[in-house]
Amino acid sequence: MSTNIKVQRICQYCGKEFTARTTVTQFCGDRCAKLAYKARKKEEKIENSNAETKKILAKPIEEIKTKEFLTVRDISKLLNCSRPTVYRLISKGIINGINLAQRKTTIPRSEIDKLFSVEIVSKPYSDLETEEPEIQFDIDEWYHLKEVQEKFGISESALRNLIKRMNIPKVKNAGLTYVPKNSIDNLLK
Repeated sequence: MSTNIKVQRICQYCGKEFTARTTVTQFCGDRCAKLAYKARKKEEKIENSNAETKKILAKPIEEIKTKEFLTVRDISKLLNCSRPTVYRLISKGIINGINLAQRKTTIPRSEIDKLFSVEIVSKPYSDLETEEPEIQFDIDEWYHLKEVQEKFGISESALRNLIKRMNIPKVKNAGLTYVPKNSIDNLLK
């Protein structure tokens, strides 16, 4: 069956105008058709490779999701945070972990599930301001940290550790930290 149709078309590969004999012709010639086929196959291979890479990257996360007990490294991958952050969460009691050996901490999967199932109750801003107890501040009854260091000959880090360990109240005023004289005198004399 012969046809006498002559249609002006634009080649899908090279973009040049050509005269086609059918209305469905896409390419100006055999060369452009073969090059387009190669480009299409190359694109398919790239997409398959990218899909395979995503599958390989997602595999460890899927394995972690199926475990009942997780390590600190597993939780850091699952939460997308650092290992020290996971250790901080454990030390603050947000996540309960079990220390099986000196360098082996294990956390039940249920702890992570609980972490995200907690209802967050938002407090009004005015309630947040009054949460800390008010400390009466008379500068004559308080030492500045440098004064304590000079008077008792103690290093800054030792003083801060002592204040933290003994739960001595601190007040910040004008960028300086103050501690009560009576607590420091009783502790260091």
